[in-house]
Amino acid sequence: MRRLFDEDNTRSLRARKFLMWLFVISSFMFFAALTSAFIIYTAGSADRGLKILLPHIFKLSTGVIILSSITMHLSYLAAKRLKFIQQRRYLISTILLGMLFFVLQLFAWQMLVRQGVYFVNYNASQSFLYIFTGAHLLHIIFGVCILIYTLVGILKNIAQERTIFRLEVASIFWHFIDILWIYLYVFLLLGQ
Repeated sequence: MRRLFDEDNTRSLRARKFLMWLFVISSFMFFAALTSAFIIYTAGSADRGLKILLPHIFKLSTGVIILSSITMHLSYLAAKRLKFIQQRRYLISTILLGMLFFVLQLFAWQMLVRQGVYFVNYNASQSFLYIFTGAHLLHIIFGVCILIYTLVGILKNIAQERTIFRLEVASIFWHFIDILWIYLYVFLLLGQ
C-alpha cells in the first residue's frame, strides 16, 4: 500500500512540474508574439522604434532580478544539503528582491511619464514598452506568490521531499522570468 501511495505521489509531482513547463513555454510564446508584433508594427510605421531614453532604473532592476535568481538557486542548493536556515534566508531574500524589482518597475513607469511617454500616445511603439513591462510584472507577481507558497511550506515543516519539489518548480519559473527580463531589456535597448 505504501509503495502505491509513493508512486501516485511521484506521478502527481511530475504532472505538476510538467504543468509548470507548459506555463513557461506558453509564456515564452506570448512574449515572442509581443516582440514580433512590435517588430512588424515598427517596420511598417513612420514611428520606427521607441524614440525614448529608457529609464536608467531598468539597469538596476536587471541587476536585482539577476541577484534574485542567484539567491533562488542558493536556496535550492541549501535545501538539497539540508541547510534549513540558509534555505529560508535565501528564499526570503529572493522574495524581497522580487518585490524590489516590482517597485523599481513602478519607478521606471513614473520616469517614462515624466518623459511624456504614456500608455496611449501617438507613437504606439512606445505603448509596447508598457505592455512588455506590465506583462512581465504580472509574471513577477505570480512568481512571488509561488515563492511565498514555497516559504509557507518550509515554515510549516512539510516533508523535505515536498520542499525540494516546491523549490525546484519555483526555480524553474523564477529563472524563466529572470531570463525573460534580460531578453526584454536587451530587446528594448535595440529598439531605441
